[in-house]
Amino acid sequence: MRPESIPDYLAVVGDSADGFPGLPGWGVKAAALTLSQYPHLEGIPKDWREWHPSIRKARLLSESLFNAWSDSLLFRTLATLRLDVPVFDTVEDLRWKGPRPNFEEHCQRLKSPDLLARARRQNR
Repeated sequence: MRPESIPDYLAVVGDSADGFPGLPGWGVKAAALTLSQYPHLEGIPKDWREWHPSIRKARLLSESLFNAWSDSLLFRTLATLRLDVPVFDTVEDLRWKGPRPNFEEHCQRLKSPDLLARARRQNR
């Protein structure tokens, strides 16, 4: 399996860090083997009989994938690192400058007054 297949892999096996379950029947071995033959979900034949013979349980995997096609595409989108969204302009933007003006309000809502004091200490 190649690096560009990782979002497709996570789409079918799931990713607990991002909170999506994956597809029934798709374990790590089946996903790795399938995606080594077909790097992206769109390349996987709809007819399981056309799948590479090395892929076991092709019929079950195919049914699972194509019955949950829209979910698998959503899961892949969630697993894809976005490069088109600006995060910061300069490294200086990442430097800690202290809590934002409304931070005290958040601390009160969280019933954690010591959090504000700790944040202010970090600003020194």
